[in-house]
Amino acid sequence: MEENNFRERIIENLKEHPEGLTILNIAENTGINRITVSKYIFGMVSGGLIFQRKVGPAKLCYLKRNIKRNKI
Repeated sequence: MEENNFRERIIENLKEHPEGLTILNIAENTGINRITVSKYIFGMVSGGLIFQRKVGPAKLCYLKRNIKRNKI
């Protein structure tokens, strides 16, 4: 299913960049549309997989360290 593939690609990208990424960075790195990335990030923030931190005008996304595999 493509939805799980998007989630996995976003999560893998964030694992590779523990310094945090913007939604635009994630979109560019994964080849997923920015609006689609935003939708998935919103869901993963709500689900507790990712947190965001505002840095100037941008929001950086980070993968939470202690996530359980079954949440992914």
